[in-house]
Amino acid sequence: MKVLNFILVFAGILGLISVRFLEDKIFYDPFLEFFKADYKVAQVPDFIWGKLILSHFFRFVLNLVFSAIVVHFIFLNRKWTLQAVVLIAVAFVFFFPIYLWCLYSKMEIGYLFTFSVRRFVIQPIILLLIIPIFYYRKKLGKD
Repeated sequence: MKVLNFILVFAGILGLISVRFLEDKIFYDPFLEFFKADYKVAQVPDFIWGKLILSHFFRFVLNLVFSAIVVHFIFLNRKWTLQAVVLIAVAFVFFFPIYLWCLYSKMEIGYLFTFSVRRFVIQPIILLLIIPIFYYRKKLGKD
């Protein structure tokens, strides 16, 4: 059974990696190239609001599913998996409007700030915080 759990954790991580490496093929995001380039001199690209929002939401859902798989099969605790899903969703609900505001204001608040907030929107960074927290919680023996 432990081998199956390891395989499923690996599959979840592979899913997260796939989302990252296929981002330019499966998501609409004109800011991928913008932030890869020297964005200090580049012009903010034109984009379609609805398409960008739907694409980011789709990416969030994929990251959420794969993150939930990872958490669930590391800890084998449904309650913790649900807590992880809620924490990741709360982070998205918090950061996504801030990111959209940065885009709306043509990044007046700063490119680096926008880039950093964007990371929380499109990458499963919260997962990197949840796993050590839950591991510590497990070591303490708390349910």
